[in-house]
Order: sequence, then structure tokens, then C-alpha cells
Amino acid sequence: MLRLLRDIYARRELLLILVSRNLKIRYKGSALGFFWSLLGPVFMILIYAIFARILRFSKGNPHYFEFLVVGLIAWQFLSTCLHDALYAIMGNVSLVKKTAFPRIILPLSMLLANLINFLLTGVVLAAYLLIADATFGQMLWLPAVLLSQCALCLGLGLIIATLNVFFRDTEHLLGVGTLAWFFLTPVFYSIDLQWTALPARWQWATFLNPMTGIVCAYRRIMVAESLPVIPGMALSFAVAWIVLLAGVMVFEKYQSRFGDEL
Repeated sequence: MLRLLRDIYARRELLLILVSRNLKIRYKGSALGFFWSLLGPVFMILIYAIFARILRFSKGNPHYFEFLVVGLIAWQFLSTCLHDALYAIMGNVSLVKKTAFPRIILPLSMLLANLINFLLTGVVLAAYLLIADATFGQMLWLPAVLLSQCALCLGLGLIIATLNVFFRDTEHLLGVGTLAWFFLTPVFYSIDLQWTALPARWQWATFLNPMTGIVCAYRRIMVAESLPVIPGMALSFAVAWIVLLAGVMVFEKYQSRFGDEL
């Protein structure tokens, strides 16, 4: 692992170039360009505000919409990273075949590009929550939550990027898998709905889904959700870092075969 970190640091200039390229490609040909990083979240908040009002999801919970938006934005970051990971290797065939560099830089650059967009989205979200007079929680925990989600996104991204080189059906399986995962994660609903479906001694198992703890943590920070789930969130964070280690191991084991398969 230390050798890998040294290799990445030695190629940091290439990493920055790839991050910049990924950001430019996302808005290539757009009249507003990078400004969409701010406009996109604004439109999303407006659309879901109308959606939630029409379906009356907020009935009995005056702060439901803030609760919903925080969960959706956290999920969107994961979803974007996973789908971009499909093309981390497949979209850079010439680089993989002709240039010697740590291949892990490719999925890492996509994660960092998405992280920049996520942080800009967070600025819009924070402004909205201030306007909505939401009560913020302990902001000091935000870096730990963000790092854990990045670890999860990178770990899964490495696995997905590797699988897509050898199994081209990965894209279709990912679509089905992320949809199922979305509904198993308390994005539209509170985690206590999952707990009511389980015996009390098994409620901790809901946090084996790492996004459950991550979404709950964002809500505790951004809208001061008061559910007593700190031990569960720690379990989710641990799972996220285990996924990162597994992803690095899988990627490093098979990356030497990428050139032959592409």
C-alpha cells in the first residue's frame, strides 16, 4: 500500500491533468460550462421540492424535504462515481496500452473530479439549508464522513473498473444493482422504518450497508437528525474502508492483464 501511495504521489501531475480533463469533458460543448456544477443541484432541489409536495411526503414532518435532499445528494455522489468507474479503464485504452504509469490513477482521477462536483453541490445545499432555517449538527464530523464515502466510492470503483475490462455485462448489472441498493438505503425514508422490520437484536445489521451509516451521518450533520445511530455509523464506516482495501487488492491483482484484454 505504501508503495502504491508513493507511485501515485510521484505521478501527481498526471493525476491533476486527468482530473482537469474529466471535469472539462463533463461540460464540453455546454454554453454554461462548469457553471452547471452549481445550477444542477439548484434544479434538482426545485424538482424534488415539487415532487415531495405533490405526493405529500412531508405530511407530519415539516423538515422532511431537507431530510430528503441531503440523502439524495449523498446518494448521487456514489451513483455518479460508480457509473463513471465503468469507463475509467475502458475509456482510456490508448493510455493503458502505450504509457507506463500506476493504472489506479485513472479511477482515482474520476473520483476526485466527482468529489469537486460534490463539494460544489454541498455549497448549494448548505445555502439552501440556511435559507430553510435548518439546524446544523456537529460539522467537525464532516471530513470523516466525506473521507469514508470517498473510500467506499473508490473501492467499488476499482472493482467495477476491473470487472468491466473482463465482463462487458458489468454495465447492465450495475444498473440493476444500484437501483436495488438505492431502495435498501434510507434515502426517501428514515432508518427506523428498517428497524421496525427487524428484531431488536438484528437492527445493527442495517449498517452493514455502508451507505446507511453515511447517509445517517450526513443528516446528523446537515439537519441535526437525532437518531441514536453513532455505533451503527461506525460500523458502516468500517465497511467502507474494508471495501477500499478489497478494491485495491482486486485492481492490483488484475491490472497487469488490462492491456491484453483491451
